[in-house]
Amino acid sequence: MTATTATVIEVRVPPRSAVGELRAIKIVWEREVVRFASDRLRMISSLVQPLLFLFVLGTGLSRVADAGTGGLDFRTFLYPGILAMAVMFTAMFSAASIVWDREFGFLREMLVAPIRRSSIVIGKCLGGATVATFQGVIVIALAGVVGVPYAPSLILEVFGMLALLAYTLTAFGVMVAARIRQMQSFMALTQMLIMPLFFLSGAIFPVSGLPAWLTVLNRIDPLTYAVDPIRRAVFAQLDLSQQVRHRLAPGVTWLGWQVPSLLCAGVVAALGVAMTAVAIVEFNQSD
Repeated sequence: MTATTATVIEVRVPPRSAVGELRAIKIVWEREVVRFASDRLRMISSLVQPLLFLFVLGTGLSRVADAGTGGLDFRTFLYPGILAMAVMFTAMFSAASIVWDREFGFLREMLVAPIRRSSIVIGKCLGGATVATFQGVIVIALAGVVGVPYAPSLILEVFGMLALLAYTLTAFGVMVAARIRQMQSFMALTQMLIMPLFFLSGAIFPVSGLPAWLTVLNRIDPLTYAVDPIRRAVFAQLDLSQQVRHRLAPGVTWLGWQVPSLLCAGVVAALGVAMTAVAIVEFNQSD
């Protein structure tokens, strides 16, 4: 009998480094962007619902709402909320790619790569935020159609807020998707969460003079702190009486104190960081 000597092939794993982690983030981000850019049907379908709300619902309710808007086109009032909606749907569904990757086994290959799992999470969040912000830019381009001026300062402020919101919502979606293994479960859960977040944010009604229970729900809704500064920025560019401005865009208040737009942005940013941290912990515990 002859003894067979097994040949051991040495596999060299490169040491982890900051450059390697940044490269991993870039690759994951680029994969999300390329996937979105190659799916034109997804680009179009994700805009259908926001445009329906803006032009169909806004036009249909304009005659009913004109008495309470002081002559302001109801579509103009809806516009800030529709901007948030366009970002919200795209950001949440971008996170759904994690569930697809898990079902088809690609996520396991990513998790065993010699990189930190936090790099995968950050890359996913940045990729989802990029494509969601792009959808928001398309809706920004429609501002003139609903009577909102193309003021450079307004466009920059709205773009910055949408980018921040896109990242936070994507981080929320990634956090939710980290433990879900079936696409049907993820879609059912996100549908259950998305519409309440949208309606409670004040996207389609002013946040002043609400019943106590609805005021509480509005203040704890994260989307409120994105819709409100966008609406205030839009209304600042419109020629409206002080009475109409105060009624339709009174601003979010805490115990009677009006929350500045910068603090609203800080709330959204803090939530994005917290949800990213939770998503990283979830990924570190996943198999």
